[in-house]
Amino acid sequence: QVQLVESGGGLVQAGGSLGLSCAASGRTFSSYAMGWFRQAPGKEREFVAAISRSGIATYYADSVKGRFTISRDNAKNTVYLQMNSLKPEDTALYYCAAYPTSIYVTDSSPNAWGQGTQVTVSS
Repeated sequence: QVQLVESGGGLVQAGGSLGLSCAASGRTFSSYAMGWFRQAPGKEREFVAAISRSGIATYYADSVKGRFTISRDNAKNTVYLQMNSLKPEDTALYYCAAYPTSIYVTDSSPNAWGQGTQVTVSS
């Protein structure tokens, strides 16, 4: 069982930047892929980004490609999401997630979730 705790959300103006962190515990962090998802009010939760266990391979939703960067520090059991050039449509509750595999498989489902951190982008 893995526990995930997100931090770093907040309010930012459009065009600004924000960094999210997710601290993991309870399972060997370096053994599995990690991801970020988000859910806006009235919408379904959607995939944002994922990273393989080594950190070499990364994957992004088209809507954030070129603006967001996912990374991880296996020594600190932490995964990050750096968000630049933020837009009002990026406003959502952002969730950290752990996959049951060492690599990310497209459209696969995580088996552990954090509680979420709110990101609000004002226009």
